[in-house]
Parts: sequence; C-alpha cells; structure tokens
Amino acid sequence: MLEDVLTPPLDVLFCGINPGLMSEATGHHFARPGNRFWPALHLSGFTPRLLAPAEQHLLPSYGLGITNIVPRASAKASELTRQELVAGGAGLAAKVARARPRVLAVLGISAYRTAFERPKAVIGPQPEPVGGARVWVLPNPSGLNAHWNVTTIAGEMARLRASLG
Repeated sequence: MLEDVLTPPLDVLFCGINPGLMSEATGHHFARPGNRFWPALHLSGFTPRLLAPAEQHLLPSYGLGITNIVPRASAKASELTRQELVAGGAGLAAKVARARPRVLAVLGISAYRTAFERPKAVIGPQPEPVGGARVWVLPNPSGLNAHWNVTTIAGEMARLRASLG
C-alpha cells in the first residue's frame, strides 16, 4: 500500500483517485512518467522547482501533502467500483478531520462526484466541506485524461493556490 505524505500543518492535501501500478511499485505518488501532477504543481507555483516523484518527502516543507481516495492500486481508475469510491470517500473524510489541512484538493471530478455523491459538482471550489476542510476539485493529472493538458491543469492549481491568500 502506498503511504500518504501527511505531515501537518498542511495548507493543501492533494488527493488522487487511487495509486497506479507504477506508484505502487516505486512507493511514490504520481510516479508514471506521463502523469502531469508534478509538472503542474511546479508550473502553478506550489513548488519552486519541478520535483521528481522520489522527492515527495519534500512536500510538507511547502505545506503540501498527498493521499488517495482508494488505497488499492490499479492500471486505470475505471477499474474501481462505486462501492470502493464511496467507502474511500468516508475514509478520506476521517483522515482529513485528523490531519486538518486548510484545503482538500481532489484530483478527479468523476471520482469526487461518486465518492461524495455530488453528481453535479464541477472543477473548482466546492460548497460543502469534507472532514472540516474546504474542498477544491482539480482535473485528474493522469496522462489518460485527454480533456486537460499540463498547462490547463496548472492553471486550475494556480487558482487554488491564489485562493489560499
């Protein structure tokens, strides 16, 4: 199981859908070379330089952390069941309540809609908190998500960053 990067105090807890097989094999979040999380994180201004997945331990020094909705690794998020996502959402809410980040940033609108039973949610800030934290939904940075590119994902991350004040 992939370990969370969860050292409070956190400004933003980024939450993936579930680990990919490469992440499970390496022990690093967003480890697949085509994943756009790390480049978008840097382009958005959250980190002063592009971090490699193996440098995820540096995130808490920037007030950032990473977790997942579902801990089970898979080749594609579409392999997860609705039940896994809903159960993962409940577990995530409890984790957020313990860690107390300022913002929970969920990376994937479809997974967020299912996990939290919010079928009309859109990318951006959400009206309902999770575990006491504000929620911001970001695009899924997977290379399989053809609707978004690294620049547009970084733009959404920058909007979140600007909201922190």
